Amino acid sequence: MGACIRVFLTREQDKALLKLRTADVPQKVKDRAEIIRLNAHGWYVEKIAADFNWTAQTVREVLHKWRKLGLEGLWGLAGRGGKTKYTEQDIVFLEECLKNEPCTSNSLQLTQKLESDRNVKLSADRLRRVLKKGEPVRWAAVPTCTPALKQATRSVFP
Repeated sequence: MGACIRVFLTREQDKALLKLRTADVPQKVKDRAEIIRLNAHGWYVEKIAADFNWTAQTVREVLHKWRKLGLEGLWGLAGRGGKTKYTEQDIVFLEECLKNEPCTSNSLQLTQKLESDRNVKLSADRLRRVLKKGEPVRWAAVPTCTPALKQATRSVFP
């Protein structure tokens, strides 16, 4: 049995942690908040670990993070893997391009436009997945480029 770790909470902190149970936050954050509350109410680390099916060391780490960082310690750091190279504004920019341009563009053309205008490099496959995952783009609202439409745009934009 390790050294006893005990957290003391004010009423406001206890209420804030209790509100996290019903908030729209990840389950890990809810579990960490509950662990801190249980410890403050007198539960030992080993009992909490057994109740959550976690290791005692993980519970201790949660308690130490709470002491060190407070409420911010409940949220984990960014996960493994590559981080996104685009922002929401980049996707909005592409959607506006699709709405405003008279011809449809394929994903390769969109990636080239994104790189030249916004300096964001994405592969065509990745861009397709991003556009598919997000808010649906109104593909039907974008007219296809017919020869008559090409001729009309050439007369407006020589």
